[in-house]
Amino acid sequence: MKRFISGLSLIFYTLLPSPASAQTSTSQYVPGVNSEGAIYFLPKTAIQVTVQIEKTSYTPGDFCKYADRYLRLKNVPTVPSVAYRITGIRQEAIGVADTLKCFAVKFDPKTVAANIALSNDGVLLSINGTPKPVKLFPAFKAAPRQQITNPRQFMNEEILASGSTAKMAELTAREIYDIRESRNLLVRGQADNMPSDGAQLKLMLSQLDMQDFALTSLFAGISQKDTLEKVITIIPDNETSPRLLFRFSKKLGIVDNDDLSGTPYYINIENLHATPMADANEKKKHKQEPGIYINVPGKMKSVIFNADGTIAEEELPAAQFGNTELLSGALFNKRYTTHLWLNPVTGAIDRLEAEQPK
Repeated sequence: MKRFISGLSLIFYTLLPSPASAQTSTSQYVPGVNSEGAIYFLPKTAIQVTVQIEKTSYTPGDFCKYADRYLRLKNVPTVPSVAYRITGIRQEAIGVADTLKCFAVKFDPKTVAANIALSNDGVLLSINGTPKPVKLFPAFKAAPRQQITNPRQFMNEEILASGSTAKMAELTAREIYDIRESRNLLVRGQADNMPSDGAQLKLMLSQLDMQDFALTSLFAGISQKDTLEKVITIIPDNETSPRLLFRFSKKLGIVDNDDLSGTPYYINIENLHATPMADANEKKKHKQEPGIYINVPGKMKSVIFNADGTIAEEELPAAQFGNTELLSGALFNKRYTTHLWLNPVTGAIDRLEAEQPK
C-alpha cells in the first residue's frame, strides 16, 4: 500500500471528469501524488472464486498381487492412479482499479494540509486517516502430507533372505498376523510381558499399529492426499448470461476451458438494481463542482452451478452496478479537519469525520 503525505495544503476540485465515454478502458493518467496534485481511481468490484481440491495419489504395494491370497484383501489396484475431487467453492468480493473512473485534486496553499492514501494500483483509500486492512479469507495453507514409514525396516531376517517375491509375501503376511495377535493379547491383558502402566501400554500399542500399517501397505498400497487451491477472478462490467467458469476432471483436476474431458462449471451474474440510476443533469452539474468522487455501490447476485445444480450462491456489493457521486469540497476547507475512509472493495464511504480546529 502506498501512502502519500502532502507537505502543502490543498483544495479539492476535479481536474478531469470520469472518462466514461472513452472507447477503451486504458487511462492516459498515472495515479499518484506529486507537487501539483493527486490523481486517483475509484474501484470496481471483482469476484474472486476459490476452488478447493483434494488430490489422492495411489501407489500399489510390492505384494499387491498376493493381497487376496494372504490377507483376503479384495480388488486391490495393481497400477498407480491419481484422483481429484472438489471439497469446496467459495466467492468473495475484491476491489480492483476502475480506470474509467479517474479523478484528480489540486493542491492549494489556502486550505488545510491533507494526507492522501492510495492503494498500490492507485485506488483512493483515505484522506487524513490511516487505511484499514481489507478483511479476506485466510491465505491458503496446504494440509501436511502423511509421513510414510519404510515397511522393510520391520522385516525380519527370514523375510529379507527369501529367494522370491511370493515367499517374501507369505512370510510378511505371517508377520502381520503375529503383530495383530500380540496386539490382541496386550488389549486383553494376557501378554507374557504386560506393561507397568497405561502410558507404556499406549506406546506399545502405537508401535504395533505402525508396524501393522507399514507391512500391510506392501499388499494394500499407499494413498496420499494433497490439498490444492485454484483462484479464478471475474470482473463483471454488466450482468451476464451463464458463462463457463472452469472445467473439472476427476482424473486431471481443473483443465483448460476447451478440454472436453472436464465437467463444465458455470457462473451467472445478475444485477440486483439495488441503487437507482443517477440523474444525467446531476452528473453534468457535478462535473463543474469541486470535491471528491465516491461510489454508491449496487448489488449483484453470483451463482455457480453445474449440471447437478447450484453449488455456491452469494449476494455481493458491486461498485460498477451503482453510481458515482460527488462529496462536496467544502468539507475539506480550512474550517474543518475532515477524515475520510473509503471501502477498498466498493469505493463507498466507510467512515467520515469532520472536526472543527481548536
